[in-house]
Amino acid sequence: MTDSDISMLPVDAERALLVGRAWRAGAGPSVVVVRDGHVIDISAHAATMAELLERADAPEIARNAPGDSLGTLDELLANAKTEGTRLLAPNDLQAIKACGVTFAVSLLERVIEEQAKGDPARAGELRGAMQECIGDDLSAIEPGSPAADKLKLDLIARGLWSPYMEVGIGPDAEVFSKSQPMSAVGFGADVGLHPDSKWNNPEPEIVLAVNSRGEVRGASLGNDVNLRDIEGRSALLLGKAKDNNASCAIGPFIRLFDQHFTIDTIRNAEVSMLIEGADDDFRLAGASRMREISRDPLELVGQVWGKHHQYPDGFMLFLGTMFSPIKDRDAAGGGFTHHLGDRVSISTPSLGTLVNEVQRSDQVAPWTFGVRALFDNLARRGLLRMTQ
Repeated sequence: MTDSDISMLPVDAERALLVGRAWRAGAGPSVVVVRDGHVIDISAHAATMAELLERADAPEIARNAPGDSLGTLDELLANAKTEGTRLLAPNDLQAIKACGVTFAVSLLERVIEEQAKGDPARAGELRGAMQECIGDDLSAIEPGSPAADKLKLDLIARGLWSPYMEVGIGPDAEVFSKSQPMSAVGFGADVGLHPDSKWNNPEPEIVLAVNSRGEVRGASLGNDVNLRDIEGRSALLLGKAKDNNASCAIGPFIRLFDQHFTIDTIRNAEVSMLIEGADDDFRLAGASRMREISRDPLELVGQVWGKHHQYPDGFMLFLGTMFSPIKDRDAAGGGFTHHLGDRVSISTPSLGTLVNEVQRSDQVAPWTFGVRALFDNLARRGLLRMTQ
């Protein structure tokens, strides 16, 4: 894959603190930093990304720590689907969590999926009926507020209440385990669709990198691959719909917070997405504006981490999306679904671009390198050390 034409890096890359992970040919997974277009191995200073994000001096390490050059970004990208030195997802030991229905548009679409029982042919008709009953803009409703309680009673009376409405406008956010530690794929890798799914879509999102103390240390981009038919049949099928081989993409890097990049950058970000078909001329673009999110990003972090739940290795948190593609692709009224080979590009100026291609989860490279393999590898390389 050649991606020199893609704005993979942030628009202000020269001052951005970009850390990530790369597979080093002949060695294994390494923590890296990007400097002047080169990828530098800094594993001698932090053997895992989880360790790096625990350290107060992480920005200083990213700026100045010496290390081995693994080559230019273009060289690593050329190896995206080979056994050579290549980029990985930037996270490792962290739990991978995700928040759902945090935008009004996605809330409406989840209710439509539920009402349609996973049948895309019914979605258009149901969408019109739902918009007529409750409108398509619920963003003015503060979750858990008296106004939300009043709307809930009205929707119950109309027979329109659902579990998605509960987490969309109720006091508690939907938080689920998107994927397993070490299972996410990175820039240039294939993302996987469960072979049972016939109605699905990408979900472009910002992903927060949070350490064990609940501190947000930076952010990345993510694709929370969504199987609309499977989840639409029953909300209890969320695990099958969300957690499959290569169903979670994160990258290309984690940008650490500093004076140039803060939580306010995230609050005001616009996340764009482009889908390009490989076997047709289909193109679909969309965007999520973070200012329209129903719950502040830090509120979502607080619903995940606290006295009620700790994460000793930190966690990555998908913040949700307002992008639910409904453009017809294969037939009038059929809505959107992926074709194998689709190229999905997710971008925002402060974080760059994450690019992946769509395949089936039973046909992409199997996930075989987990936590035990990581620690065996680090031990052989002499990178394990006692932490305080």
